Amino acid sequence: MALKIDAQLRGFDLCQVPAQAQRLEELGFDAAWTFEAAQDPFLPLAVAATATEKLELGTNIAVAFARSPFSMAGTAWDIQRASRGRLHLGLGTQVRAHVERRFSMPFDRPAARVTDYIRCMRAIFDTFQTDARPDYEGPFYQFRLMNPFFNPGPIDHPHIPIYLAGVNPRMCRAAGEAADGFHIHPMHSVSYLNEVVKPAIDEGAKTRGMGVDDLDLQTMVWLVTGDSQAEMDAAFEQVRRDISFYGSTPNYRRMLEHHGLADLGKTLSGLVRQGAFDEMAALVP
Repeated sequence: MALKIDAQLRGFDLCQVPAQAQRLEELGFDAAWTFEAAQDPFLPLAVAATATEKLELGTNIAVAFARSPFSMAGTAWDIQRASRGRLHLGLGTQVRAHVERRFSMPFDRPAARVTDYIRCMRAIFDTFQTDARPDYEGPFYQFRLMNPFFNPGPIDHPHIPIYLAGVNPRMCRAAGEAADGFHIHPMHSVSYLNEVVKPAIDEGAKTRGMGVDDLDLQTMVWLVTGDSQAEMDAAFEQVRRDISFYGSTPNYRRMLEHHGLADLGKTLSGLVRQGAFDEMAALVP
């Protein structure tokens, strides 16, 4: 599988997105990705789609459970049409607190739920493209109603690659079971990938006669760069802050445990509860 170099599309001001996306394309980047935090992840992609010709575009990630499968499918279909087939739809589950208390949506059995979510979306895509009668009913989602008024109709590039993000083995397995690719969180290491992530993806992929090598692995990394030692030091400290933030979250605890740092995760969580955020980075080795 070919190695591609991607960039992050920081579309905080939509007016700046066309120039930013065009610049990334001119520099030779293969893809530009957005993420869902303080801004919607899809609007910058829609703008970039009309301003570029070759740059692949994707979400890394959009929160799946914040939207219904039909709502997500419709947005993805529109961007796939506008980009002429360049969309990569990256989904993540987020965590229980945010899904239930910020988005007011259910979160039970997230790995099984997101697997059903992806399969439901694929059924919706099929109806969009072929006008097939909807008959999907899974353990969490259903798609059994459509009429021409609500069907956006076929497009030239109907296959939209769906990626799933995760850290822990169960979510990695879910990606193998249902997704086209996997978003590897920057909170990882080579040994964690080889000993935990890839075997779990492979296990899931075998349920549909595939293997981990059949999925596209999109890997984010933390980089330390700078034109001076002072800039390098500042960048290094920012990475330590990022690691301490994610390490304080139980969802990322497994990676620390893998490296014998379980106590560090518990300590970081305690500092978060105390509001002592400024003390966290110094604890990262």
